[in-house]
Amino acid sequence: MKIGFIGLGLMGSAMAQRLLDQGHELIVLGNRDRTGVEAALERGAAEATSPRALAEESEIVMLCMGTSDQVENRMRGEDGVIAGLSDGKVVIDFGTSLPASTRALGAEVAAKGAAMLDAPLGRTPSHGREGKLNIMGAGDKTVFERVRPVLDDLGENVFHLGDLGTGHTIKLLNNFYAMVSANAMSEAFAACDMAGVDRQALYDVLSAGPNGSGMMDFVKAYAIDGDPNQLAFAVKNAKKDVGYYARMIEDFGKQSIMAQSALKAVTRATDEGHGDDMVPQMVDSYTRWFS
Repeated sequence: MKIGFIGLGLMGSAMAQRLLDQGHELIVLGNRDRTGVEAALERGAAEATSPRALAEESEIVMLCMGTSDQVENRMRGEDGVIAGLSDGKVVIDFGTSLPASTRALGAEVAAKGAAMLDAPLGRTPSHGREGKLNIMGAGDKTVFERVRPVLDDLGENVFHLGDLGTGHTIKLLNNFYAMVSANAMSEAFAACDMAGVDRQALYDVLSAGPNGSGMMDFVKAYAIDGDPNQLAFAVKNAKKDVGYYARMIEDFGKQSIMAQSALKAVTRATDEGHGDDMVPQMVDSYTRWFS
């Protein structure tokens, strides 16, 4: 299929390369870092001059961007994606966005005769390159099934979860739970140091019981083994996602209890210059705060 791809960072570039592997015709849109764009152009992709031009030339428009604001900026306006849409086209947002923003954009897309799906991702860029992502899809089921073959080219586990916005809702729930868990484990390892307890001893006990988890292992990989990249997710991105989760709860007229502590911690770490650290390195932040 003829696919327009906007947002060729680490994940987006990996996905673009995978789409080229699978024989799709690709049109890309550059930004400040052109590394992913140039890599796609070298393999025969075309480059659009604007989001509108990209949408006009594509059957499917894919966005893989960092924030809802970035998605909205690319979608709206005289030269935005929505201006270039027409009947039958499909827009897929692979980023982690605010569900309310996704639903608002979906209504604007529908007014052009097109359809929007949200499909946030699980796993890493290496999985994206291999076509083994977890894809949390949502939106009109008929449209989803129509583009399902393309999603299957990108994902090993491809879910349809419900109406538009459900994918982003579940992704925020997932990341909220993950970041609260990672912060709790990071603090526990830092507390070991204060108490004179060996970190390995704590891990051995916790991993042998119901507390054992993949997230605990990611934090342990840094706290004990010194490898921060088992969970290659930056603290600043954790701040964004937990903040989005808190905003989602506020949209229901409520306030998250559990998100507040995790958000306070990742915000403080970011403000202290550690936003580019990986989340497992929050152990160091807690150690500093306890010293």
